[in-house]
Amino acid sequence: MRILVTGGAGFIGSALVRHLIGQSDHEVLNFDKLTYAGVLTSLTEVDEHPRYRFVRGDICDAQAVKAALAAFKPDVIAHLAAESHVDRSIDGPGEFVQTNIVGTFTLLQQALAYFQDLTPPARSRFRFHHISTDEVFGSLGDSGLFCETTAYDPRSPYSASKAASDHLVRAWGHTFGLPVLVTNCSNNYGPNHFPEKLIPLIIIRALAGEPLSVYGDGANVRDWLYVEDHARALQRVFEAGTPGETYNIGGNAERRNIDVARTVCAALDLASPRADGRPYADQIAFVTDRPGHDRRYAIDASKIRRELGWAPIETFESGVAKTVHWYLGHRDWWGDILAGRYDTGRLGLGKA
Repeated sequence: MRILVTGGAGFIGSALVRHLIGQSDHEVLNFDKLTYAGVLTSLTEVDEHPRYRFVRGDICDAQAVKAALAAFKPDVIAHLAAESHVDRSIDGPGEFVQTNIVGTFTLLQQALAYFQDLTPPARSRFRFHHISTDEVFGSLGDSGLFCETTAYDPRSPYSASKAASDHLVRAWGHTFGLPVLVTNCSNNYGPNHFPEKLIPLIIIRALAGEPLSVYGDGANVRDWLYVEDHARALQRVFEAGTPGETYNIGGNAERRNIDVARTVCAALDLASPRADGRPYADQIAFVTDRPGHDRRYAIDASKIRRELGWAPIETFESGVAKTVHWYLGHRDWWGDILAGRYDTGRLGLGKA
């Protein structure tokens, strides 16, 4: 098949592109605006492959989207292009509204026009796969899990913009007959993760001897999903999922933020000990909490396991160990980012 991946230079998008080129016979078009978080060096291993091509474009640009669809003729659109960092959404929500809501609307309109012009056999193959987040469901108490029918209750500008895009996708499926799929995933981590996010930020700041900031009391809980497990799940969904259905994708790895920090520090202690012999966990420092910080997320991924046969391979500990080794071996990748795009300073202090 031909797979058009929006946001294919981002963290999850690049993992999906690398997976599809390395583990399938699909052709891939990466359509990416290359915002601050779009890193083409995440795709160095595939950028000369004959089944891969790249087009720089903005999903808010209807003519650019239309041209890409007409030229590539995809069987699947895997829609990953999004502003994704909660802290940045607190400081500047406008970009999130524009990309995540207006951009998804623009993409849907062009996808629908493209779909309606396809032959009947091509229509039967076509899928619009929208990749979203568990944050749209709001905050859980001490028990319970998010399932596919959990009511939406977004709490941040980021999650509100993703909830809106989810609703748009389902509406285009219900009203216009576009064959849509929606997946909602838990927190991803792994290689090529932009260093504003928790796990790579801990690694990089730990190696620099800087304080490792943990918000509030550190007891906020997230479910963690290794990004390569997620890429396998996405392929399984657009190849075998039922149009109109939603699938939750989780890593079965609930952890408090403080325990995430300690696990990363322990992996660093083994892989790259401090010169003074002290544990990296000594650098952990609690800081003022994020405004509106949701307390707990947890995914019930039993539907995708039952219906499509997918399950995560990595445990949290094995995934963190792989992630730490990747960052230790790819200092040039994140060093270039720190030099030109991001200084690891705190974001999301509510000064929009």
